[in-house]
Amino acid sequence: MKTQNLKNKIKTGLLAATVAIASVAGTVTEVNAQEVKNVVLVHGAFADGSGYKALYTVLTKKGYHVTVVQNPLSSLEDDVKATQVALDKQDGPAILVGHSWGGTVITEAGNHPKVAALVYIAAFQPDNGESTVQWLQTAPPAPENGVLAPDDKGIVYYDKAKFHKGFCADISKEEADFMYASQGAFYAKGFITPVTHAAWRDKPAYGLIATEDKSIAPEIQHAMYKRSNTKVTEVKGSHVIFMSQPEKVASVIIEAAKKGVQKK
Repeated sequence: MKTQNLKNKIKTGLLAATVAIASVAGTVTEVNAQEVKNVVLVHGAFADGSGYKALYTVLTKKGYHVTVVQNPLSSLEDDVKATQVALDKQDGPAILVGHSWGGTVITEAGNHPKVAALVYIAAFQPDNGESTVQWLQTAPPAPENGVLAPDDKGIVYYDKAKFHKGFCADISKEEADFMYASQGAFYAKGFITPVTHAAWRDKPAYGLIATEDKSIAPEIQHAMYKRSNTKVTEVKGSHVIFMSQPEKVASVIIEAAKKGVQKK
C-alpha cells in the first residue's frame, strides 16, 4: 500500500513538472514571437521627415509607435547619430526603416541593439567599406534625374525643374512643390563616406524596389538586395512610393514587425 502511494506521488509530481515545463516553454515561444511595436523612419536626401506623414498615419492607425528621425544631412556620422538618439528612446525592439540615402544611414545605425530588422524603401544598401556613390555609379542616371553637382559649400540639391518627374512623379504637383521646398541641405561628403559595419549582415532585411524610380535605377536596387539576400517586394511607382503607396510600404514593415525579435 505504501509502495503504491509512493508511486502515485511520484507520478503526480512528474505530471506537475511536465505541465510546468510545457507552460514555461509555451511562454518562451510566445515571447520570442512577440510582434515588434516600434517603428523608426529615416528619410533620405532632398527630403525631410514630413514626407513620411502618410506612412506614419497608416502605421499608427494599426497600433504601431512611430518615430520620424530628422536627419541633419551634414554627414553620414551625424545622420547615424540622430538615428541612434531616436533608437535610444524606444521602449523595446524596433523596425528601422530607411528611404534612399536613409538606407545607407540605417545600414550603419542598424547595429543598435534595439533594432530587430531593417526595411529599405528604394534605398541604398552598401556593404562594409562601400560608399553610396559607388552604387550610384553602377548604372547611368535616367534623363529625368535631377541631382546637381555640389555647390561652393559642398551641398547637393535636386534640380527644381526635374524634381517632380525625377523624384516623385506619382504624387501631385502641389505635394512635389512642398517636398522640394522642404528638402534639407545634403552635404556631398555623405555620399563618399564608406560604411564600416553593415547591419544587414547580422539582422533580417526587407527591401522595396520602386520599379519606376528615376533617382535610383531599379537595377541598382535589385543588385544590392540580391547581393545581401534581402527579402524583396516590387512596387510600381516613383522614388517616393512611401508617399504614393503608403499601404503597400506599411505592409512590408508590418511583415517585418510580426516576425518579432529573431534569435541567431
